[in-house]
Amino acid sequence: MIRTFAILLCAVFFCNASFAGGDANQLYEALRKKIFQVKDYQALVEMKIEVNYMRIPQLTGKLYFKSPDKMRLERTGGLSILPKKNINLTLSNLIPSGQVVVMDAGYAMLNGKKVRVMKIVPELDAGDIVLTKMWIDEESLLAMRTETTTRNDGTVIMEMQYAAYAQYALPDRVTIFMDLKDYKLPKGVTLDYNQSADLKPKKKTENQKGNIQIKYLKYEINKGLSDAVFNQKN
Repeated sequence: MIRTFAILLCAVFFCNASFAGGDANQLYEALRKKIFQVKDYQALVEMKIEVNYMRIPQLTGKLYFKSPDKMRLERTGGLSILPKKNINLTLSNLIPSGQVVVMDAGYAMLNGKKVRVMKIVPELDAGDIVLTKMWIDEESLLAMRTETTTRNDGTVIMEMQYAAYAQYALPDRVTIFMDLKDYKLPKGVTLDYNQSADLKPKKKTENQKGNIQIKYLKYEINKGLSDAVFNQKN
């Protein structure tokens, strides 16, 4: 009841801004429809993981995705260091599903471009997502940045760059920002590349923020991936 009342207050607060730049609900629904047109994909990727207390070689491999939430990374080399808690590497998993309240937060400048800012809140207390904030390029109908607050995994921030696959709302480059204090790295950190990483002991007082930079080299989209792909072990 309290949550519903808070959502209504927020909706009233932002209602005037929503009329200034067009209908926020229609913009969000158009963007969501564009994102969800991708039912599955596989992509060749290069990943760079930056953590302040260790140096990690670049990881290469193939990333598989199937809607709504199946994902698998097949490495061709590097370090298995992705947190045990789920980090979603695709935009469709970082926006709420089902009925939502869309709040228009006006405009902002992002990387020298004017973008529309919106806040999306699920209507029901279901699922892990509590709030998603999106910076949207209205002209190209693309999310350039998202900030998603979850119940279990804290806040995940993603910044996207688009080129060849913009018509599918699939980025060519993504940077994911995270706070590693909420995650557990594999015990001892799995070294399978001849001990080539420079590991330093982690101190409790040390800043534990990091980021994952992903470059998508080539997509194969909506080819009908089998569920068996996601049951295989790396």
